[in-house]
Amino acid sequence: QVQLVESGGGLVQAGGSLRLSCAASGRTFSISKMGWFRQAPEKEREFVAALRYTGSYTYYTDVVKGRFTISRDNAKNTLYRQMNNLKTEETAVYYCAADLQFTSVFQSRYYDYWGQGTQVTVSS
Repeated sequence: QVQLVESGGGLVQAGGSLRLSCAASGRTFSISKMGWFRQAPEKEREFVAALRYTGSYTYYTDVVKGRFTISRDNAKNTLYRQMNNLKTEETAVYYCAADLQFTSVFQSRYYDYWGQGTQVTVSS
């Protein structure tokens, strides 16, 4: 089992920045990948970014490339996402996810462990 706890959400103005954190505990030594997803009201959950532990490869959805950065602190078993130049349409609940299998990083169904979510609100 893996437990995930997100933090760092909040209210920010458009163009501003936030850094989200996701602390993992439990079977962290078995984690293969971690990712961030978001879900806006009345919309489906969508992929934002992910990091595959083997090789530390990172992946981003096109709309956040160049603005969001995903990184990991091995010693703290924590995943971070730095979000810059935020847009109002990026208001959503952001979820951290983890999985032990070497499967797709882009689809939520390939993640078995989820955090509780953290609200990010971007005002105009």
